[in-house]
Amino acid sequence: MGLRRQRQKHLRPKPRLDLRKTLFVLPNLITLCGVFCGFNAIRLVSKDMPTADDVYRAALLLIFAMFFDLMDGRVARLTRTQSAFGLQLDSLADIVSFGVAPSLLVYKWALFRAPVAGIFAAFLFVAAAAVRLARFNVLSSSSTGAPTKPGKYIIGLPTPPSTGILVALIIASHGSGGVLGTEPYMVLLFAVTIGLSFLMVSNVRFRSFKELKLNTGTVLFVLFTIASSAFVWSRFRPQFVLIYLLSVYIVIGIVESMRALLVKLTTPARDSVPPVA
Repeated sequence: MGLRRQRQKHLRPKPRLDLRKTLFVLPNLITLCGVFCGFNAIRLVSKDMPTADDVYRAALLLIFAMFFDLMDGRVARLTRTQSAFGLQLDSLADIVSFGVAPSLLVYKWALFRAPVAGIFAAFLFVAAAAVRLARFNVLSSSSTGAPTKPGKYIIGLPTPPSTGILVALIIASHGSGGVLGTEPYMVLLFAVTIGLSFLMVSNVRFRSFKELKLNTGTVLFVLFTIASSAFVWSRFRPQFVLIYLLSVYIVIGIVESMRALLVKLTTPARDSVPPVA
């Protein structure tokens, strides 16, 4: 009996490695890398008096978090490992890296000079990011809970560009001697933080750039972006290029939404009866 059991044990097929399950871990691991960047940024600025270098390094960490956030979805689509779990994990990661981390960063950088108003503006950014991500999850999921195919537009300003604006301001300030974080620019920083918060929860449609096609319009847009970014680089400072690009992205979304609203208001309803001459 013992020999028979040993033979049957040797004859059993060895378990094979499921490559799909292995690939499923990859995009989630990239997402967790973004969480690490956000957590580390919080750690750097959570001191009583963080230095200018601490704030600058935290801003750079959030840029890496933006890179990981850009990569995880594309890797998931490339490997066909999109899942409801990955969608929820991505939103939880974003609330850390693009909600708590940037709001604490901008507060410790400049808004602390007005303690009550600064805390309110920083919390407004976190709250808007949480609402934005919750709405995105609802709109991005089907009735079964599975993620749907990303569309051409996104409702509300995504959290990574919102964080990018704040981070770009900090990096530009660091390159210009810390001027932007001083008292004269407090009103501007409050306006930017609150304005980004409202854009995140607004109904303004922003392009997702998920359905770009290689045509004349796309080529001209890319050439314009490169040429204008080179002008900003040479005319001002390299640190202002990110502010310029993200500002153009926001302006395009606002202009397109206003144009769509204007067309909707000026177009008569289909079931309306034309006036009798």
